[in-house]
Amino acid sequence: MTPAQRAGQLVWPALDASAGATGLDTTIGAHQLGGIFYLGGWSGSATVAAASRHVQTLAPRIGGHRVGLFVAADQEGGQVQQLRGAGFDEMPSARAQDALTPAELTARSTGWAKQLASAGVNLNLAPVADTVPASLGTGNAPIGRWNREFSSDPSDNARMVAAFVKGMHTGGVGSTVKHFPGLGRIRENTDLSATGITDTVTTTRDPYLLPFASGIRAGTDVVMVGSAIYSRIDPSTNAVFSRTIVTGLLRKQMGYAGVVMSDDLGAAVAVSAVPVGSRATRFVAAGGDVILTAKPAAVSAMTAALTQRYGTDATFRAQVTASATRVVALKVTRGLASCG
Repeated sequence: MTPAQRAGQLVWPALDASAGATGLDTTIGAHQLGGIFYLGGWSGSATVAAASRHVQTLAPRIGGHRVGLFVAADQEGGQVQQLRGAGFDEMPSARAQDALTPAELTARSTGWAKQLASAGVNLNLAPVADTVPASLGTGNAPIGRWNREFSSDPSDNARMVAAFVKGMHTGGVGSTVKHFPGLGRIRENTDLSATGITDTVTTTRDPYLLPFASGIRAGTDVVMVGSAIYSRIDPSTNAVFSRTIVTGLLRKQMGYAGVVMSDDLGAAVAVSAVPVGSRATRFVAAGGDVILTAKPAAVSAMTAALTQRYGTDATFRAQVTASATRVVALKVTRGLASCG
């Protein structure tokens, strides 16, 4: 892979329903991107399937081989379900899903995964592994307010996260455990605020990490890192930019060797003070792989920053190479690319 191809594999923009299937054609082609995610409330499996087929025609050829795109969506249930309408069940919230047994949730999520696969979606940006303490509940803006957590008990969460991951895999779709190391103890939403997003409780040996460990043991394809700040782990910066959190805690202490994805780094207010290109380079330098951006206009600055630093920093060059290799290896596993 060329430096530009490596960078392209790591930056995935949103394809908004308002832009339609062709909304990212120029961006995908120009930057040889590795994936996209649906945003903006798409309706109807047939519409989504047509869009998925279309974006796959834009997939880059690397070394003479076609390397397909990851086509992702936030399909958690309840208030967070990007794909609705004909062909998609109305999924209950995670809180409601918690009324099921783990075996029942695996069966239900297998069905939801099959619906996604039929629409050309090969990666679900779910399940949520965050635990919101009962004392905070709906006072937690990103998770609790929308019933996005299975339970206020991390052990119960751990069982349900694993059950959901298993169902996704049985139905033929990859899973994403999020938002490491947990958004459950903050008050404000990192998408909307740069204040009120510091967790002053979570530690590196915290029981609230159990659901993430459970998802990893269940074989999750991706772990998404959030943009909150954790004063008892690394008070100096947001988790997505923290080598202490991404490499030290997630990769080394918890033993996770797979693809690490950022929460949105394009539109999120929590990271808005950081220059757009630096958001991408700082995430990869911390040990991350895939950068999500809800703003497709950010792709150019992000890929340019990655390739520029790739050319001047040997350590960073090795990190980009390792990240692109992890992404392509996962594509081989998911049937989107071949080893030949």
